[in-house]
Amino acid sequence: MTTARLLTVAVAATALLAACNRDREPAAPKAGTPAPAAQPASTTPTAYESKTPWAEVKLAMPAVLKTQPDLHSQLYAEEMRTLRQFMEGAQGERTEAGGPEDMPPYAKEITLTGAAETGTLLSLKRVDFDYSGGAHPNTLTSGILWDKTTKRRLTGADLFAKGADLTVLDQALCSALNTAKKVRSPDSASVTLTGSDWSCPRVTDTPFVLTPGNTPGKAGGLTFLVGPYQIGPYAEGAYEIAIPLSIFRQLLAPAYAPEFAGLPVKTGDITPTR
Repeated sequence: MTTARLLTVAVAATALLAACNRDREPAAPKAGTPAPAAQPASTTPTAYESKTPWAEVKLAMPAVLKTQPDLHSQLYAEEMRTLRQFMEGAQGERTEAGGPEDMPPYAKEITLTGAAETGTLLSLKRVDFDYSGGAHPNTLTSGILWDKTTKRRLTGADLFAKGADLTVLDQALCSALNTAKKVRSPDSASVTLTGSDWSCPRVTDTPFVLTPGNTPGKAGGLTFLVGPYQIGPYAEGAYEIAIPLSIFRQLLAPAYAPEFAGLPVKTGDITPTR
């Protein structure tokens, strides 16, 4: 068979095969059809500020929330409701009860910052500064944990395996708190998990954030946020205690264990310098 004849047969066979498989192939996109659009970033504001003669309020949120529109809108609505209630309460209290004319306006600042992020989890730290008269302002710190896949907020109960005995983690937190306490107040008495005046908090009752580690995309531990008055007088301040993954690795829920690896950058007392 000549070369020309072979080429003609091959072309005909290719055309026949293409015709047979045409119904199995996806339709080609029409010319000019745009590619599927990516999920739009959140358009919710990341900041708010207002001043009146009775109160000054401020809200600051991290840019990372733009990538999680559901969480962003939820948090913004919640925080704005909190600030409005504070402003209304301040106006009512200051106008009805009076008070020294030179007293500064009440103040409330809510600041959210990114603590750590893994493939599935986003951890935020929330700091609430509140001055409503009195001897001094108060600052409360808490954590927000978001599952980016299921789009829901998580608690410690979600993070740890069902029925896990967290005693070893309670003890590790208590030991680290006592170490930090001695550094700040060398003459202060140690606290225990069952103390009467002051006692170490249980991890199930303590807010936390994920601790960045030395493995990219993974958390290296947990940082527990212990407020003033919990283990000592107000002057002693709050504590932020980072516990390494090695202490609680076996306690994690199977769904979230892969989000942790490596070592935290720093353990023990990592309270920001005032």
